[in-house]
Amino acid sequence: MALLPQLCYNKTVFTSNKIDKESEVFWQEYEEKTGEKILARGLGRYISGWEEFDRKGWTPLWGLIITSSGGFRFHHFPQKSWIDSFVSSGSKNEAREKTFFVPKEKIISAKLIHESKWWKKILIFTPARLELKFRNDAENELELLLELDFQKGDLSGPLCEGSDSRSE
Repeated sequence: MALLPQLCYNKTVFTSNKIDKESEVFWQEYEEKTGEKILARGLGRYISGWEEFDRKGWTPLWGLIITSSGGFRFHHFPQKSWIDSFVSSGSKNEAREKTFFVPKEKIISAKLIHESKWWKKILIFTPARLELKFRNDAENELELLLELDFQKGDLSGPLCEGSDSRSE
């Protein structure tokens, strides 16, 4: 009986300090790579609004949702499970990172929307939604829609100071 806890739990593997340090190193390296200060970050799903992703059918897509000093980023990292390996055997499609960036000066508004009805909060899990309106290179107004599973910091606030940036 004394062996069971030792087999199931290893203190050196499951320490939050190790995870926190790895996370801190990751975000420092990300800031160095992009040359921008990370203001807020989250984990969530891209739903719609980025032309290339929509055209290629890359929706919904899980990834990092990042507000930086330079604008807004979405970053999907490739993933492959053993089921993917089995199903796509012989396929030449390689998993690759998928990202997009909206410069701060192109952002019109950002709105973080939380479910407000108490009964829906209890009965149905509805993730917070981030609606981001921006102008593309052709100056057309577009809207990104993302769902947030986790966030650290205010993702919508720092995006467009002085314009329609709010949480509901």
